[in-house]
Amino acid sequence: MSEHEQPPLASSFMQADPKTVTAEMSLDEVTDFLLKNKLSNAPVVSHAHGANLLIGFVSERDCLAAMTQADFYGSPAPEQTVRTIMRSSPICVTPETDLFSVASLLINHGYRHLPVTDQGRLVGIISRRDVLQAVAQFGQRYGQAQLLEKFRPDLSQLINIRYLVPAKK
Repeated sequence: MSEHEQPPLASSFMQADPKTVTAEMSLDEVTDFLLKNKLSNAPVVSHAHGANLLIGFVSERDCLAAMTQADFYGSPAPEQTVRTIMRSSPICVTPETDLFSVASLLINHGYRHLPVTDQGRLVGIISRRDVLQAVAQFGQRYGQAQLLEKFRPDLSQLINIRYLVPAKK
């Protein structure tokens, strides 16, 4: 193992150019989109200024909740759109986020997918499966004993990833 070898960055194991939806899509349209493409979720983007700016994240769970609440309660409600059911300002990582930081976010927050953004622009998406595969490959390349010796975790950094910790003054 090279003396300067570091864990892979998100850019090396993310899925580039994920399928996206827009905030204006109806609940039926986004549900059909997810089912047709066999996706459990999709980033919500705005095409302002010619870029795919990430504005939210919508999942099967969001669609299911909106559909069942409307059907169960049977009350006439305004038409649901992606904007009304999406999670705004989702947790994201950058292309430079390292493998173990991404894994920590997925494990400790229960996320299945994380958008990858560069200055607010969507550049990819990472699934738990992508991370599992990257961790397995990294471990196979270097062996567990070497990994523990070489990449001993900095606990202060792990805490910063999991929680918002105010900087010391």
